[in-house]
Amino acid sequence: MKNPLRLFLATLLILARAVAAEPVVTRNLAYGTAHERQVLDVHTPAGAKNLPVVFWIHGGGWQTGDKAGVQQKPAAFTARGYVFVSTNYRLMPQSDMGSIIRDVAQSLAWVHKNIAAHGGDPTRVFVMGHSSGAQLAALVCTDDRYLKAHGVPFSILKGCVPVDGDTYDVPAIVTNGEVRRRLHGQPEPKFGHRAKFGTAEQHREFSAVTHVARGQDIPPFLLLHITENPDTAAQAFRLGTVLRDAGIAAKLVAARDTTHNGINANLGGAGDPTTQEIWAFMDAALKGPGKSGPDRR
Repeated sequence: MKNPLRLFLATLLILARAVAAEPVVTRNLAYGTAHERQVLDVHTPAGAKNLPVVFWIHGGGWQTGDKAGVQQKPAAFTARGYVFVSTNYRLMPQSDMGSIIRDVAQSLAWVHKNIAAHGGDPTRVFVMGHSSGAQLAALVCTDDRYLKAHGVPFSILKGCVPVDGDTYDVPAIVTNGEVRRRLHGQPEPKFGHRAKFGTAEQHREFSAVTHVARGQDIPPFLLLHITENPDTAAQAFRLGTVLRDAGIAAKLVAARDTTHNGINANLGGAGDPTTQEIWAFMDAALKGPGKSGPDRR
């Protein structure tokens, strides 16, 4: 019969190693002082040092949502060898679109300046977001004024992955929606895209397609959308075309047999084809002189 004490100590050692291998989660780190929602969470693999970073922006129509709604993403990305950051930002109608995108930029600037203390590489950041978060991700990765205001260069951005967004070209989605509703005799929403994005000039300013240009270090894009929504498919095609016309790498991936919420919930899942596209995109983006891919432990 085995020595009970040895068995007990061996069990403790196994448990200790398991706990040590778990990612470290640091919640509610403040990146600003103007509002209680100016906080973010950092998920760090055990023993992390100089790992690439994923910066995640939640969706919710710019009115709802929270950094905690990340499903299986933190576990999947940290297991792949990334530091995973999920951010909050102020919400409508108490805040406007300008305040929201400035929050996102301020949060990303905090990551650039502080993520090394959490095992991340501040020069290798991927920006991702779902739905309204996809619009914010695309905008902060194409209009460099927001990050420049914090002294952060576009060169730190290694890739952008907007997931099923419908507002990369705001004037187009506003016009399409209003024409469709008029033709079908449907009422206009009380707080739809036209109102959320402000004036006609602001509609253009908050559109990623407006700011795409050569020579600005805009990162490569992986545009994910579902097949069942013609609006998100059309908007992905529109932004992808504008990016490629400017010489910027852009790949479109249509996710089949899923929904707007499903594509988000499934990201990080074993065997999820959309997740496999993300891994391939990130691996390719990290290749280059003096750079290595993530540690796939």
